[in-house]
Amino acid sequence: MLQAHDLSLQGKVAAVAADRGHHFSKPPRDRIILVEGHGVEGDAHAGPFVWHRYLARRRPRLPNLRQVHLIPCELFPTLLRAGFGVGAGDLGENITTAGLDLERLPLGTLIEIGPTAVVALTGLRTPCVLIDRYQAGLKRHVLSSAETGPAFKSGVLGVVRAGGPVAAGDSARVRLPSSSFRPLPAL
Repeated sequence: MLQAHDLSLQGKVAAVAADRGHHFSKPPRDRIILVEGHGVEGDAHAGPFVWHRYLARRRPRLPNLRQVHLIPCELFPTLLRAGFGVGAGDLGENITTAGLDLERLPLGTLIEIGPTAVVALTGLRTPCVLIDRYQAGLKRHVLSSAETGPAFKSGVLGVVRAGGPVAAGDSARVRLPSSSFRPLPAL
């Protein structure tokens, strides 16, 4: 069973990205603003209701549990060794972190980012066919073959609990939930 001492609880923001349009990749920014209960200011996935294309068509009034997408930069060298050049924002993430085991954190974990922002983790990002449209064959490299641990290696999703600015170089501190560890569900 995963224990708190097995996790990295201090990290940094490596990069931030946002895009007003529904594009797979998001262009890097100098900073983004997280808005409580809304998401990333000026990002296509912000708002109280789900914007994910598949989910929004079927259940448009579903609460938006995908306000912010975070991904660890440690994934990029692994993908590069497999022949895929991927950088910050390329997989659609808003916040690229360094030093955090994002996919191993339990449901309900709070990540304090920068001076005031807080994101509550709601689930793993489920890789879809768009990843292979971005770079053919990439999807199989973000699926985990391990029997233990997270099913996917394409980041996590969360909702904004406290707003504020976020920029590269900001601290990212993990606050684990007080209840027992429950792995993040796939969203």
